[in-house]
Amino acid sequence: MAPQFTPRVFSGIQPSGGLTLGNYLGALKRFVEMQDSGMETIYCLVDLHAITDKWQEPERLRQQTREAAAAFMAAGIDPVRSILFNQSQVSAHAELAWIFNCVARLGWMNRMTQFKDKAGKNAENASLGLYAYPSLMAADILSYHATHVPVGEDQKQHLELTRDIAAKFNHDYGIEFFPMTEPVIEGVATRVMSLRDGTKKMSKSDPSDQSRINLSDDADTIAQKIRKARTDAEPLPEAMEGLKDRPEARNLVTIYAALAGTTPEAVLAEFAGQGFGSFKPRLADLAAATVGPITAEMTRLMADPAEIDRILGRGADRADAIARPILQKTYDIVGMIRSR
Repeated sequence: MAPQFTPRVFSGIQPSGGLTLGNYLGALKRFVEMQDSGMETIYCLVDLHAITDKWQEPERLRQQTREAAAAFMAAGIDPVRSILFNQSQVSAHAELAWIFNCVARLGWMNRMTQFKDKAGKNAENASLGLYAYPSLMAADILSYHATHVPVGEDQKQHLELTRDIAAKFNHDYGIEFFPMTEPVIEGVATRVMSLRDGTKKMSKSDPSDQSRINLSDDADTIAQKIRKARTDAEPLPEAMEGLKDRPEARNLVTIYAALAGTTPEAVLAEFAGQGFGSFKPRLADLAAATVGPITAEMTRLMADPAEIDRILGRGADRADAIARPILQKTYDIVGMIRSR
């Protein structure tokens, strides 16, 4: 008889730069909704992942981790109702990742498209950590026997690998120990695109600040960025089919729908036939109304970094209390002696 796993949500964000409107609509907003769903929710600032791609200046990494924690809380994550912590404070992540490095196959890792995208033509100089990133991600999730993970489309392949690792471990040791975690991909803006190129994801690492709306941007900056956002000369159509070959226009409509809590079809019904000269100011007002309170609350929280550190520490203690017994049982299953 298959074991029954407690419904539990896990997800994380890299603290490798200021968070964007894309992070809010594609992740934080959904994290808050899942917190309110009644399931146990665990949210992690994955600072171990943050050092896989490139060298991070230590004090800047600490600052960015605090900023990300402040953004989580400003967006509505309650560190009492949810568990909020930074990854490196719970050693089970790194320990279980080594076990999974020995379970995962090289062929599986070679198929991971995100490594190819990040390493580019310079793959020989990429870190081993970047190559093994998906194995650590699997450990992040399975350290808590998480049953649900809200992810963007770009992380779906990594979650499929997590399921492969869990299935192989269970098969190899003849025990149904790790769950088959389910991805949660929903909402009209699970992948918000760049304001400068509608075919690329809005990213905090993009060299152009004009490509994104930061959660720290004020209303004037947001209005300026949306005004300059790339579009086309055609008016908005009546149906989504009319946006098929218009990625920038589709992106702005999708962002508007997500901010307004409606559908892209409803947005087009309201603005059909209008040009971007009338649409963009409405979008800017909506974005500023959403981002403004988050920015203000982040500023308030960041004024007391010691309190943020205490919140993350308390979250790490709660996370470790869940992960440590799962890790100890994993060692026992594998056959390792643990006398203390």
